[in-house]
Amino acid sequence: MDHSFWISTFVVALAEIGDKTQLLAILLAARFKRPIPIILGILVATLANHGLAATLGYFVSGILAAQWFGYVVGASFLVMGAWILVPDKAEELDAKPPKFGIFATTAIAFFLVENGDKTQIATVALAAKYHDIFWVAAGTTAGMMLANVPAVLLGEAATKVAPMAVVRMAAAGLFAAIGVWTLLQTSGLLG
Repeated sequence: MDHSFWISTFVVALAEIGDKTQLLAILLAARFKRPIPIILGILVATLANHGLAATLGYFVSGILAAQWFGYVVGASFLVMGAWILVPDKAEELDAKPPKFGIFATTAIAFFLVENGDKTQIATVALAAKYHDIFWVAAGTTAGMMLANVPAVLLGEAATKVAPMAVVRMAAAGLFAAIGVWTLLQTSGLLG
């Protein structure tokens, strides 16, 4: 497997902890108590959303001048690191009744909630950085599943494994490190 898969998996799994989509997973699990259709809905929504995001990142990176784009990607990782420090709130989420069944409700809700989310923007940035649609989308999807499957299976207990502030700080540090590394590499200070 390509290293972009592993980096994408790790970055998104960390960024997803405490994110609004993970909170949505917990709410759906608590409400419907049917983990399999919820997990499958999350998978389908994430594959679609992150596939589109990785495709966007891939093509945008080819359009913009390489050095300029390197600075934009590096700065975007720094911004993402700062954004991760802002916790999402469960009150912002609304688990609506399942008009189309649990699977479809989950897939639609996840796809919509993920639009403009930290992990979607991270997927765009990672695909732009690595210029790879498949491995980045596969990695970010794996990261989403690593963070959300336990949330669905364990519900609220999953959020008590590690203090959210510590997880957010670790994820923010990872994004900042990738951002600084990208900026140094783009400027020629790193070989």
